[in-house]
Amino acid sequence: MTTLHFAQSLRELVGGVDVVLSDIWGVVHNGLESFPEACEALHTYRSHGGTVILITNAPRPADSVQRQLRKLGVADETYDAIVSSGDLTRLYVAEHPGRKMFWLGPERDNSIYRGLDAKTAPLEDADYIVCTGLYDDETETAEDYRGMMLKARERKLTLVCANPDIVVERGDRLIYCAGAIAELYRELGGEVIFYGKPHRPIYERAMALAGERQGHTIDRKKVLAIGDSVRTDLTGAREFGIDCLFVTRGIHAEEFEGLDQLDPNSVMELFGHPPKALMRELKW
Repeated sequence: MTTLHFAQSLRELVGGVDVVLSDIWGVVHNGLESFPEACEALHTYRSHGGTVILITNAPRPADSVQRQLRKLGVADETYDAIVSSGDLTRLYVAEHPGRKMFWLGPERDNSIYRGLDAKTAPLEDADYIVCTGLYDDETETAEDYRGMMLKARERKLTLVCANPDIVVERGDRLIYCAGAIAELYRELGGEVIFYGKPHRPIYERAMALAGERQGHTIDRKKVLAIGDSVRTDLTGAREFGIDCLFVTRGIHAEEFEGLDQLDPNSVMELFGHPPKALMRELKW
């Protein structure tokens, strides 16, 4: 399949769909403000009996993500549950008690180890690294960490990436995320464990929560993922065996100018395997 289907509304796509797994950043908000039509679409879908699980590569626990959503005006009624890469990273830390962690990330992400028996240490004394992001994502890029990553590789430290995203929207700008550092470390020969999309554990956790809400095991043919990233959302959904609605207003917005005029070869170049449908922005 190389043709693209452009949907005008979510309701065109959710007949027979029991569960929606929706990305947050780029679909529900842009980091500075929420998208009211997207929130309304998810809420309306829920009112028709569907289950909405928000899945996010935020390097923070779900309760922290929920507080941010509330500040941006996203009502709790928009979704049933949140699964974050931060939750899965916290589980890794909890399962390695007594080991010393070098934490790389901004102070706002300190909830990644809050309440855990986690010992932090300088890089030269650490047993592993947890990366939640750049210290200053407003001014830095992954290249600023090349020297640090070379030292980590010399010590053969495992890097646990709490956010596989390379970039994310903040207003009308793109800023670098933990995934950029993790990919650099991997290129340098370092070992990386990724939590979050497109990797399987976050989808398995989301499906388990959806099953609890529905009261039965969820058939993947009755699941629709929604996202704005080819690398994480589309790839993750495809590899997990579920359909994907791709929102084009997000991080790939400039690449998708004139998308409706693409030839099959260009479609394959952009997407590999195209999504079930595309929509500029999520609406009911």
